[in-house]
Amino acid sequence: MRPLYPPPPERSAELRRRFAEEVRSERPDLSSLCLLVGAEADGTLDETGMDAAQVELDRLAGQLPFRPGGPRSWAVSLRELLGERFGFRGTPGDYQRLESSLLHSVLLRRRGLPILLSVVWMEVARRAGAHVYGVALPGHFVVGFGAEEEQVLADPFDGGRVLSGSDAELLVAGATGAPLQPSMLVPADPLDVVLRILNNVRAWAAARPERSDVALWAVELGLLLPSHPARLRYERAQLLVQRGDFLGGATELDAYAEVVGAVDEGAAERVRGQARAARAMLN
Repeated sequence: MRPLYPPPPERSAELRRRFAEEVRSERPDLSSLCLLVGAEADGTLDETGMDAAQVELDRLAGQLPFRPGGPRSWAVSLRELLGERFGFRGTPGDYQRLESSLLHSVLLRRRGLPILLSVVWMEVARRAGAHVYGVALPGHFVVGFGAEEEQVLADPFDGGRVLSGSDAELLVAGATGAPLQPSMLVPADPLDVVLRILNNVRAWAAARPERSDVALWAVELGLLLPSHPARLRYERAQLLVQRGDFLGGATELDAYAEVVGAVDEGAAERVRGQARAARAMLN
């Protein structure tokens, strides 16, 4: 499959403006945000392609039974439609593909990472009227249906398999070695879902130093979120230096040192030393 490259600077600037506007809206739209991430990754994804992805989600939702019943009935209906009829699921090889983190590609390929397949499940079910949300289990994202006292979990990566309590416990134990805690089952905020998607993109790029362009846009989108890890600024600075923007990287390192200095002056001084080293590369 062809490599994916970001769009031209003017298109990227417009996408980021819209992304920043959406994440600060009263009710951020998850599918729109995922498609904006996809357009930043794939310069060939234009407005027509983004609209087509939304239409496909609408089309899939229209094929669900009308209000099938309680949480388990919703979970079974989604499994039958998306997992069995349309073949949405994941494979180990999907972790090696950037496309697996991009909603428009997942809709076309019907393959993706757990979190992107969960976005498909959530968006289709939401359009059909289900009480649905993401559940960010450690190491594995799944979908929840219904209120806390009647919650039913499904695993889109496994074709929408409905999970028993012991299934969820095994997923968590396999990822962390720790027991399942009730706090792990709370609905995930849409912006937390987006941040986790961007983290996956950064992890993909970290294993491929030649794709520092991907790491950079993923970090910069993360910085547009109202709440983000401060260390993203440090990561951005390192990427700028790596890509030859020594002055920009040094400036960002100095800014990060100011943040760190409030709690750890020793660490801040080490970062300032990195900034001086970056400026020295200009000579």
